[in-house]
Amino acid sequence: MMGDLAIFVAHDSADVWAHQDLFLLDNTGRPTVVAGVPPDYFSETGQRWGNPIYRWDALAADGYRWWIARVRQALQLQDFLRLDHFRGFEAYWEIPGEAETAVSGHWEPGPGEALFTAIRDALGDVPFVAEDLGVITPEVVALRKRLKLPGMRVLQFGFGSDASNGFLPHNYTRNTVVYTGTHDNDTTRGWFASLAPSERDHALEYLRSTERDIVWDMIRAAETSVANVAILPLQDPLELGSDARMNYPSKPEGNWAWRCPPDLLTPAVAARLAELVTLYGRAADVTQQHSDE
Repeated sequence: MMGDLAIFVAHDSADVWAHQDLFLLDNTGRPTVVAGVPPDYFSETGQRWGNPIYRWDALAADGYRWWIARVRQALQLQDFLRLDHFRGFEAYWEIPGEAETAVSGHWEPGPGEALFTAIRDALGDVPFVAEDLGVITPEVVALRKRLKLPGMRVLQFGFGSDASNGFLPHNYTRNTVVYTGTHDNDTTRGWFASLAPSERDHALEYLRSTERDIVWDMIRAAETSVANVAILPLQDPLELGSDARMNYPSKPEGNWAWRCPPDLLTPAVAARLAELVTLYGRAADVTQQHSDE
């Protein structure tokens, strides 16, 4: 089981209430600055998440005990931990608390390697996966490599440029987790239907596919890649369209409403998936992974 360990926590949470000295709050307990991301592919005004920012100096002075306790508890529930917004551990987007959008934010340095050294010293080698999507700098890549953490590759991001695109399978390394799409993406069927003609042609040519077979050819590309782990949103093996999308980044309502009708989970779909994971050696224990970095 892979869990999602968000870098930030909600303002209206037991963590912030009980540890107000570890967050940048005013004397009434409200955040003076909040987290988010700058303008990007998903939003012209960025994303103002509203989470309070840590006082990293206070956390460091305490030996990162709060973070160690948080990771220890997460490991009671999950086998692997996906570090959401990994780039924020190198540098994060800080937004004034009164700002309505993320446009006026700026970058601030994160805790870097020191946090992970403290976690490792306390808990050993934790099975982290780095969510290294978005505005990724050489410094973020260097941090991930020093920590020897697998990064993420999303097939849907691979098309429309050239052969050097890092999301295309021929550019992967083994220490990688590949997704056809994530919870933030449209389903592969919906994504393909919305592509510009040039991107659609590139995808069909690269995958040697047809419009009818594009979803399963994307799945096959993930399974055949050298990435140690391949993850498929359930909507893709079921070949569902945009009405089955899980989440729209920056959209505050209407997310996470999709539920899988049980009659879609047919033996035929299971058999097709079983054939692929067996054919490409992915039926073995997922914990038996090796890195080439």
